Amino acid sequence: MKRHLITLADLSDQELRYLVKRGVEFAQGHVQTNQPLLGNVIGIYFRKTSTRTRTAFSAAALRLGAQIISYGPNDLQENTGESIDDTTRVLSRMLDGLVARTAGSPQEMKTFASQDRMAVINAMSADEHPTQALTDLTTMHQHFGEIKGLRVLYLGEGNNSAAALALSLSRFPHTTLHLLTPAGYGLSPSVLEQAQFYTGASQAKVIETHDPSQLPDEVDVIYTTRWQTTGTSKQDPTWRDKFRPFSVTEALLNRYPSAIFMHDLPAHRGDEVSAAVLDGPASIAFDQAENKLHSAMATLEWCLGKGQR
Repeated sequence: MKRHLITLADLSDQELRYLVKRGVEFAQGHVQTNQPLLGNVIGIYFRKTSTRTRTAFSAAALRLGAQIISYGPNDLQENTGESIDDTTRVLSRMLDGLVARTAGSPQEMKTFASQDRMAVINAMSADEHPTQALTDLTTMHQHFGEIKGLRVLYLGEGNNSAAALALSLSRFPHTTLHLLTPAGYGLSPSVLEQAQFYTGASQAKVIETHDPSQLPDEVDVIYTTRWQTTGTSKQDPTWRDKFRPFSVTEALLNRYPSAIFMHDLPAHRGDEVSAAVLDGPASIAFDQAENKLHSAMATLEWCLGKGQR
């Protein structure tokens, strides 16, 4: 049975935990794949640029035995006026799965998923980046051995990666997510409300503030993303001045000597993070990038009905 992953809300707590642990199993080489997706054809449709996510899902599909068809932003007849509905009806009759990055309205993803013949995976929309969160949690689980009780400090814009992190980490027991975001660039109220709802069952904490001087006493993970999210631009010409106090510097890292540093990449050294931090011994950002492959394998396996329910 095929399944969609459009938003993390699609996953039960059990399914979320399964995908994270399965990603770790792939990362540790504990899975004998036997090409479970042999005979399947996966469409890889990216309207926006991508290095890690596109490569990860393409390589994951091939490693699992599937064949892939890659579409660029100008390849489909959407560009000549064909509706998303008609595009979906056609693709779902030819593909077993579709990995799509639209960076647009979440409604587009819902339209792609409005049928049950083709599994659909959201590789990033404007509001959420669910596969990034699965990668992040896989990386944390791999590094610490579990996610329960972890304390994460996120600095920067409340973008789709931050939203996905809030909507996933908040479902693990006794975790704490401190979000330091510039005023006017925080999480959307609906995302924050949903994350707070999850904490009721998990006894986790999600705390957002806009004052970079209000740092927590202790953290296990420091996380940031680049200031210009793919496919977006900022109207305020002075926005960089507002973001600079939220940069991850050596001074900040030294405040938490046992913490690791994570970044979803691509990085702009000298903006959201210093080169000394990103390339330093506390950084696991490139291990995190590699885990995109392992997490993609877990996601494809599950969405194509080859993994545990």
